[in-house]
Amino acid sequence: MFKLLVGLGNPGPEYEDTRHNAGFWWLEAVARELKVNLNPERSYFGVAGRGNFESQPIWLLEPMTFMNRSGQSVAALARFFKIAPEEILVAHDELDLEPGELKLKKGGGHAGHNGLRDIHAQLGSSDYWRLRIGVGHPGVKSEVANWVLKKPAPDQRDALEQSIQRAVRALPDLLAGRMDKATAAIHTSKPPRPKPPRPPKADTPPAAAAE
Repeated sequence: MFKLLVGLGNPGPEYEDTRHNAGFWWLEAVARELKVNLNPERSYFGVAGRGNFESQPIWLLEPMTFMNRSGQSVAALARFFKIAPEEILVAHDELDLEPGELKLKKGGGHAGHNGLRDIHAQLGSSDYWRLRIGVGHPGVKSEVANWVLKKPAPDQRDALEQSIQRAVRALPDLLAGRMDKATAAIHTSKPPRPKPPRPPKADTPPAAAAE
């Protein structure tokens, strides 16, 4: 069962609606669902709140350290409350998924994501869970930094919001540690490729003329 839910992003109004803040959007939706108030917590370098699920405490956290120092905030709270990496779920923007797609993952590399990179370093472990929120890729590696720090187009934002709501609906299974059920509810599958059109049937040869 999870004891700490983290949403990654950058503080400040200029970043509020950018793709890099998808983790914040998810965490704020979770806070509304669980009726948890998020307040500044200087000891944890972020805004945080504590709720309950099935009589067990659960912390929600948004690091206010800027993305590349997210681990400072996550590790401070996790160490104080003795929360193990496998009891942590971190939601973040994911370039390798299209808007509207979500994936759950435990462990693995940071794939160049600066927030995850710092969490790895500060926790000394990669064994935490991630909720990867698809924001799409600009198609050119050199444009990635600009892409994540810009607002998504309206149709992309709609797809992102729908995926976040899907993840919120899966909260009971997610928080209870029923990961198979949570994964089935959260993961998306790409639509099947359309079947190629059937070739037209050959014309039936005309009947032989009656002799």
